[in-house]
Amino acid sequence: MPRAGLDPAVVVSAAAGLADEVGLPNVTMGLLAERLGVRPPSLYKHVAGQADLVRRIAVLALTEVGDDLRDALQGRAGRDALEAAARTIRHYVLEHPGRYAATVRLEPQGPDDPMDAAGKRVLTSLAAVLEGYPVDPTDTIHALRLLRSLTHGFAVLEAAGGFQLDTDVDESFAWLVDFVDRGLRRTD
Repeated sequence: MPRAGLDPAVVVSAAAGLADEVGLPNVTMGLLAERLGVRPPSLYKHVAGQADLVRRIAVLALTEVGDDLRDALQGRAGRDALEAAARTIRHYVLEHPGRYAATVRLEPQGPDDPMDAAGKRVLTSLAAVLEGYPVDPTDTIHALRLLRSLTHGFAVLEAAGGFQLDTDVDESFAWLVDFVDRGLRRTD
């Protein structure tokens, strides 16, 4: 019988917090069990194993990012929406680097996979940002990839301490948002 108070959501939440604390590669079933005050075999009543745990952390992270984006974009359009989306992703990655790391390189395993729905939450919000720009519908996928790549890349590099030059990182981030805004407004 599973330990009282322990269920898949509690296990995944604890693992996500641990990933933010020690880094995703350092999250093991043994360390997680220790954190939860159980023996490692007890975790297998709630998750199928390490790979399942990482997938569930990814779903949690994408859901959280999607919700944060949805909330940040309410009532915004154009550059205001772009900046809100970029800041939201940056903030999330800096606050939750371990759980966000789980979202990289995992693909949905079908239309019923929770990963698919969670990923679509993020893309729907990013697509809403693009509605404020004259992006040709045939270029929407390219523009979505641009937004995701730039915001993801900047935030992941910053979280990893990858910006060592003495120029203010916030200034560089504002420059990135301005640059993308100008590019998306072009209609040629």
